This record gives sequence, C-alpha cells and structure tokens, in this order.
Amino acid sequence: MPNEPPAKFPQRLPSGGYAILSKAKICDYLLSPTHPIGRFKATFFSALGYTIDNWERLREDLLELARSGEAFAGQESPYGQKYEVHGTLAGPSGRRAGLVTVWIVRSGTMYPQFVTAYPGE
Repeated sequence: MPNEPPAKFPQRLPSGGYAILSKAKICDYLLSPTHPIGRFKATFFSALGYTIDNWERLREDLLELARSGEAFAGQESPYGQKYEVHGTLAGPSGRRAGLVTVWIVRSGTMYPQFVTAYPGE
C-alpha cells in the first residue's frame, strides 16, 4: 500500500550494492576540517585513521556498510525514500566505532545516494 508507514525493523538497503558516493562528498564534507558541518565529522573520522590521503578507503568502507548494514526506512518525502544504515566502521588505525549513514533513493531512481554519516551506537 502506498500510504503505509515504513517498516521499523531492520532490512538491507535496497540496491545497496549500487550505492552512489562521490569523492566530493567524502573529501569536501566528511573529511574537511573547514566545512561548517563536516569539520565535526572530520574529527570523528580522523580518530579512526581516515584522512584526505586515504579517502578511497573511507569510500569503500561506507559502501560496504551500505551493502551489509542494517537499514531502517524513514519517512518518504517528495524527494524520495530515506534510509538509515547502522553498522560498525573499522578504520585504518584499527579503532572501531558505531556509525549511522543516511541514504536516499530519489523518486524515479533505483540507486541509493549517500546523504550523511554520524557516530552511532
């Protein structure tokens, strides 16, 4: 039914194996020490050993989380369906931390796009 609320139990991110995450979103947002919001995230990710020099590792780790993490559907909006994906990130430093990533499957598309990430349980 189109107007049913989204499921509140974990599932897999739809088409998670085809998730889209740009270099700019990582380097200019998540790892940027000067971005107004991203700078706080950069501190978190740098504590795990992620840097601009190894941004590809963060990209691959986030995409792996999209494929394998527990996803929870949020409210659908005019822009599309958002999902929170929960999991654990093991950084290059060997440290581990809980992480929540947010993805959106835009209306009229099939593939989830990365929106943001923040420390989780």
